Parts: sequence; C-alpha cells; structure tokens
Amino acid sequence: MHKKLFIPGPVEVAPDVLAKMAMPMIGHRSKDATNLQQSISENLQKLMFTESTIVLSTSSGTGLMEAAIRGCTKKRAAVFSVGSFGDRWYEIAQYNNIEADKFTSEPGQPTTPEMVEAALQTGKYDVVTVQHNETSSGIMNPVQAIGEVIKKYDDVLFLVDAVSSLGGAKIEVDNWGVDICITSTQKCLGLPPGMSLCSVSERAYEAAKLNEFRGFYLDIVKLYEQVKKNYQYPSTPSLSHMFALDYQLDKIVNQEGIENRFDRHAKLADMLRAWAEKHFSLFAAPECRSNTVTCINNTIGFDFADLNKQLGERGYTISNGYGKYKDITFRIANMAECTEADLRDLLANIEDILGLEA
Repeated sequence: MHKKLFIPGPVEVAPDVLAKMAMPMIGHRSKDATNLQQSISENLQKLMFTESTIVLSTSSGTGLMEAAIRGCTKKRAAVFSVGSFGDRWYEIAQYNNIEADKFTSEPGQPTTPEMVEAALQTGKYDVVTVQHNETSSGIMNPVQAIGEVIKKYDDVLFLVDAVSSLGGAKIEVDNWGVDICITSTQKCLGLPPGMSLCSVSERAYEAAKLNEFRGFYLDIVKLYEQVKKNYQYPSTPSLSHMFALDYQLDKIVNQEGIENRFDRHAKLADMLRAWAEKHFSLFAAPECRSNTVTCINNTIGFDFADLNKQLGERGYTISNGYGKYKDITFRIANMAECTEADLRDLLANIEDILGLEA
C-alpha cells in the first residue's frame, strides 16, 4: 500500500510530474540541454524574486550548503541555528576546515536580527548562514529583517538554507539581500529527491573567486561560470530531474500562480496550527511558525510509533520529532501539492486513532 506522505520531505509527487522523469535522454552538451536549463533558470528567478544566476547540483541541498560556505568564507562564518539543520552548516564548516562560530537560539525561538547585529559588530565575520525554514523545529526565521542588518556590512555575505520552504513561502532573494539561497527538489517544489539548486549573487561569485581551495565537484565559481557561459554544467547533471523541474515550474508559475501557491501553503498551515492548538500545543513561538511544516508537542504522551503504524495501515504517514525532540514532538508537513481535503483526511484519521474529539 502506498502511504501518502505528510513528512518534511520527500513529498508526494503528482503523477504528471513523475512521468516527466521518464523522458528520453538528450546530450547534456546539446542546444536542447541549454534551452532546458535556460527555461528552468528563468522560472526559478521568478519564483525566487531574483536576477541572480541559478545553478543546479545533482545532490541534496547539503551539497550546495557545502559549496556555499566553503566557497564564500575567507575569514570566519557566523552560523545561526534554530535546530538540527542549522547545526549542519556548522558541521560542514568544521569538516571543511573553515573557521566558524555557532549561535544557537533557545528551543522554539527564532534567530533574531539583534543576534546577527551583535555578531557582526565584532568585525570577525565575512559570512552569515541562516535557515529560512527549520524542519526539526517548525521555525521560519525572519530572513527579511536579518537581511536588513547584513546590508549594513558591505563585506558580509548572506547564505540562506530555504530547502524546506522555497516554493511554499515567499522569499524575495534580491530585496532581502540574500547572496546564496539554496533549496532542494523533494520539498515544496514537489519533485523526487536528487537535485538541489541555488541563486548566486555576483557579490558571492566575486568573493568566492578569491578563495583558492573551493573543492572540485562543488566549486561554486565553476558552477556559476559554466551557467553564465552557456546554461550548462561542468559535470553531467540529472537530466531526468531537469525535465521534471522544468515542467513543474511551468505549472507553478503559469497554472497555479506563484502567489496562489504561497497562499495555499499559508492557509493549510493555519488550519494545521489551529488543529494542533486544539488538541496539543505548538513547539515554535507564535511569531516564527513555519508555513510548510508544523512541529507539535506531544502533550498527551501517545506512542508515536503506534500512531504512525496505524496511520500507515490507513495509507498515511507523518514524522516523529527530530533528534533530541524525538517522541516529545511530532511533525506534519503540508508541502508541495497538498490540498485542504488531503490534510482534513489525515487529521480526521489521527483523531480517530487517538480518540480525540473532532
């Protein structure tokens, strides 16, 4: 039995999008490949509200996180964390021998502009990393306000992980001053896992050129320059993902509409939060709750494994808490093509299994 996914990725993929993964191959150095990537780039620029160059990587989002922090940090990175995937930026820095400091918020609390201001006033940092959306805690950080702080520091680059939000929440890359904004295919974009993408500002490119050791496969400069040259890549990309991504972006931009997609995610999140507050409580503070994944406190102490087992028998699956919040929280995502009817069905089944009042 197929279990409908309400987890923070991978997500349900629409059959017509999935079918595009089976398109016949083309030469990745051909004019057709150039046209494919140009089409993808133009629609991604619309979705991301940017004129920056778009690069793709045949990797998960972690690959481009590594490319970004390794390529851009010359002095020291200030890594701000509100959960496990914020911590990942710091781990990546450590394993790449990059000088970095981690600034961790209290549980359920966001990264604040004040925290970033305090760090940058020291003059120690040339890179700031922030999660736009943290799946382990259900927190959506105030990236716009943080960007306003960073704009005051001409020599500081702003790297943002939007892996679990881009395509489900509005991120105005250029207006917010984001130099590199990263996402993956298997979240709000509604494709299978296996490809990531990011916008790269000219400022980030120029800074990265000054770093001699940026890696090889994940060299952000090499990726940027090849795309600027002919909308292609230094190594062989996943053409199957590109076919599906091009098709899906056309649906998002020209059929559903970008703003309509954001509104749908926000309405579903409101519905989910209201349900969670009726029966449980929410982990994230009110001012920073995600519109794509909700982290819920298990206030009644039910057995999560048993709940998910019974949900699986009915054709659904949700996520346990992540890391140290396992079993004391659980998470429900409303990403990609999730509808109100889908979410209502899931919540009704949870109520039935747990004996909650409808």
